[in-house]
Amino acid sequence: MKDIMIMNVKKIALGAAVVFFTSFATAQTLQDGINSIDSDKFAQAKTNFTQMIAKEPTAENYFYLGNTFLRQGEPDFAAATENFNKGLAADAKSYLNKIGLASVKLGKGDKSAIAEIQKVVTDSKEKDAEVLFRAAEALTLFEKNNAPDLAIDYLNKAVEKAQKKGVPANYYYTLGDAYRLKKIPGDAMTAYDKALPLATNKASVYTRIGTLWMAAQQWQQAKTSIEKAIATDPSYAPAYKAMAAYNIRYQQNEKATQDLINYTKYADEDPYTQLEIAKLYFTNDDYANSKQVLDKIFDKINDPIKFKLRAYQLYANGNYAEAKQNMDNFVSQAEKSRIQPADQGLQGLIAAGLAKTEKDAAKKTALTTEAQQKIAIAKAAKDETMKWDMELMKISGGGASQADVDAGPTNPTIEALKKQVAANGQDSDALFKLATAYQDVKNWNGAIVTWQKMSALLPDWAPAYYSQGYSYQQAGNNDSAKMAYEKFISTVKPADQEANKQTLAYAYFAVAYMSKDSDLAKAKDYVAKSVQLDPTYQDAVKLNAEINK
Repeated sequence: MKDIMIMNVKKIALGAAVVFFTSFATAQTLQDGINSIDSDKFAQAKTNFTQMIAKEPTAENYFYLGNTFLRQGEPDFAAATENFNKGLAADAKSYLNKIGLASVKLGKGDKSAIAEIQKVVTDSKEKDAEVLFRAAEALTLFEKNNAPDLAIDYLNKAVEKAQKKGVPANYYYTLGDAYRLKKIPGDAMTAYDKALPLATNKASVYTRIGTLWMAAQQWQQAKTSIEKAIATDPSYAPAYKAMAAYNIRYQQNEKATQDLINYTKYADEDPYTQLEIAKLYFTNDDYANSKQVLDKIFDKINDPIKFKLRAYQLYANGNYAEAKQNMDNFVSQAEKSRIQPADQGLQGLIAAGLAKTEKDAAKKTALTTEAQQKIAIAKAAKDETMKWDMELMKISGGGASQADVDAGPTNPTIEALKKQVAANGQDSDALFKLATAYQDVKNWNGAIVTWQKMSALLPDWAPAYYSQGYSYQQAGNNDSAKMAYEKFISTVKPADQEANKQTLAYAYFAVAYMSKDSDLAKAKDYVAKSVQLDPTYQDAVKLNAEINK
């Protein structure tokens, strides 16, 4: 799940402001809560702020408790709203709680909340750095509902007002977040660099820098920064979450599992934190641990997101009927703004799984149509939560287990390359050689699995998809071969089409040939493209003449 594999960076990268109260004891307690949020210890933060409210039920204290529910892995909008309303009951003019309520609206997808936040800031006359900061934080908190330009404006004003007392590192963290949303990594890095000397816990800053490098796909720099974070503070939980994402990216499953064990050790038992852990285990293909964690907290969470995660787990185990029930539960209970293209993509995959065993021809056709339509929605949105084409191949029988691979032919070259890949999953040269070696000995399952790993490592490298198509075809799996060839065709960049004319011609021909009995219109279209690319390709010329009689 890309929103899981890419780390949901905003949750790691968002800080909270340091606010100075006259009472040292109160300030210390507030800082403890802020530190807990930053360390993914949300249960601890909620306890801190609840104790502060019991001691002094001020509007500010209600705001900090409510904001904790927005900052956790999955926002609890109901609990946040309840606390913001209590804050306004304590002080009807509370700018912070007005920002809090607008944040809830924004998180639910209501963009009118941006104007509401602007009005709160205007009403405050921009005198309070904390109000400016919290307004900016709200405008950067949600990945798909935000206003980074306005946030940058407010943060610069907050920094200016805080100069006399000292600018909190958190102001710079959030400035970096705003620049990330604008996809200006250089300015984001500058903001994080400014935060580094000011931060009490430098592991927090190094982790943010690491996730920024990850977003820029500068993986070695990312790894170096995250390693600095762990070396600086081995108990800083978000650093392990970031490292898990790095290792998942490179299919270092055992390392990622250990990272998640450490994350679990240093975060806390808040159900929503555990939900994040279950998601990450799923992304690491560790379905047993993912299920174990979700089962432990399932009844403790009211958020319908739990049904979606369970649907993913059931889908991964091939239990399509129960997966559909859980997705239906999620869709019926969740607010419409929370239904993402990836959710429709998953529904499409589930429909494809159900279609595979459906005996009734009409129902099978309806399920197949639903699968195509819903997966198309996810692909059109450029959603990468799952590799939609690859998942369809698995459903159609295109998946191969490691046992299938090991049962096929091998030789000393293959065994040596297997060890090399096991030692470094990001060694694309070793993967290429291993896949080719499998093809040489006609171990098609080995070739398929290895080319799939290459595609996961280099998703924009078209030849890997062509080679998958060829391997599937040799293994007799034409459905998966068609999908792989079509993925190759769609991945070849326009600038590379001339250099790939012959392979494109064959890919178009192969799809046409394998489609001629089931989809004649598609076969005619594809074989015409094949002949256009290479008029001398006799197999395509003959097929073109045959199906256009």
